[in-house]
Amino acid sequence: MNTVSRHILLPVAAAWAAIATTPTLAADTPAIVVPAPPAGKGEVVFFRSGTMFGAAISCAVHENGAKVSSLPPGHYFVLAAEPGKHAYSVASEATDTLNVQVESGEVQFVSCHVKMGIMAGRPVLAPASEADFKAKGLKEVVGKSGPATATPTAQPAPAATPTPAA
Repeated sequence: MNTVSRHILLPVAAAWAAIATTPTLAADTPAIVVPAPPAGKGEVVFFRSGTMFGAAISCAVHENGAKVSSLPPGHYFVLAAEPGKHAYSVASEATDTLNVQVESGEVQFVSCHVKMGIMAGRPVLAPASEADFKAKGLKEVVGKSGPATATPTAQPAPAATPTPAA
């Protein structure tokens, strides 16, 4: 084997060995636990897979013209909602609306994925199952892009009480 072939094949073989021995994302990702809905409300869990296709296209979820949250690829958020009919929408070059009947005490799942458009990809909302949601290895949306009315999935730790100096 000549020197050039050895310099190319050894790094490629090492990369394949690293890929073969790396645990999958699902094994590294802790199980997602969706909290029970608040009393008298239902929940809608919106999620978006982490694929690179359409990653630059926004999946900003709206209800009645008001932005609820943005979904970056590989993320989810939980929205507590009053029972009844809700119309959630996403838009780019076209608007897609999904009507959801929220029931008290129930959790529903909605996926956002990007389809091909004429000039750009277009986000689409679709009903999904809990199994679809849990199979994705997602991260929760936090910060500025998170929903203002979402149900928190974890309680913050109590602040430490300073002890007086002696």
